[in-house]
Amino acid sequence: MRQVGVLAAAGLYALDHNVARLAEDHEHAQLLAKRLGVDPSTVETNMVVLDDVAPPVIAGAAKAQGVLVSQVSPRRIRLVTHLDVDRKAVERAADVLSELL
Repeated sequence: MRQVGVLAAAGLYALDHNVARLAEDHEHAQLLAKRLGVDPSTVETNMVVLDDVAPPVIAGAAKAQGVLVSQVSPRRIRLVTHLDVDRKAVERAADVLSELL
């Protein structure tokens, strides 16, 4: 059960130090959605889901260009904005993924 405490500590730190900047992550997710042709009304948090894609192909090609994405199903990938992803990185990711899609 000690692992739970480690995870809880990370969550508590985030709540104490980063809640105010969540709006920035959500704004970045909206930017990604718009640039990639995803309906922005479907993006409620800092995650953008792309459906009907070939995840292994997209993920591999994106990684080769320095953009990491997560495969969440055989036809779906997820993009997540967070503290370590600034606007410049979001724009670069959108450029790379736009070409691949």
